[in-house]
Amino acid sequence: MEHAISLFIRSIFVDNMIFASFLGMCSYLAVSKNVKTSLGLGLAVTFVLLVTVPVNYLLQTKVLDPMGLGYLSFILFIAVIAGITQLVEMIVERFSPSLYNALGIFLPLIAVNCAIMGASLFMQQRIALAPTSTQYIGGVGDAIVYALGSGLGWLLAIVGLAAIREKMAYTRVPKSFQGLGITFITVGLMAMAFMCFSGLKI
Repeated sequence: MEHAISLFIRSIFVDNMIFASFLGMCSYLAVSKNVKTSLGLGLAVTFVLLVTVPVNYLLQTKVLDPMGLGYLSFILFIAVIAGITQLVEMIVERFSPSLYNALGIFLPLIAVNCAIMGASLFMQQRIALAPTSTQYIGGVGDAIVYALGSGLGWLLAIVGLAAIREKMAYTRVPKSFQGLGITFITVGLMAMAFMCFSGLKI
């Protein structure tokens, strides 16, 4: 239980996909203009991670490794991610057309969001770690915890940036920093703030 809590907290704050690895930056910067849209995309990314990482874990440990087919993991991971993303796109279009229209091209682009592929590849690396490591993934339960934490970390990052950008719309930003300039500065400051969690031990 302690290991699961540690893995969960680390994946949200310490190993945050955005601030620690800079994965998924394209949709992160493009969609984070208002909180509602950012929340929708963040929840979609979290759901996709929550399904794909455990499935990819089972593929890796139960199919590829026993059969000596580890070199196929990249292709299979992409296929799983693409299939789940298609499912999410259909669900959002069916139950929330306004969110579907607001997300536009970025919803199908979840399939090529490097944060999702990165989570599966990091999961693959963590299987090989020593069981005493706080980052070790030793079962489907750990994979689910890691996926949920990674998704919530990405959600926290994009909603936080969206809230700041909404407030910045009413502030006087120097002309040379307007647009993506002040956004990059904000992301850098948020990343520095999240670095404070790097010494966290549970």
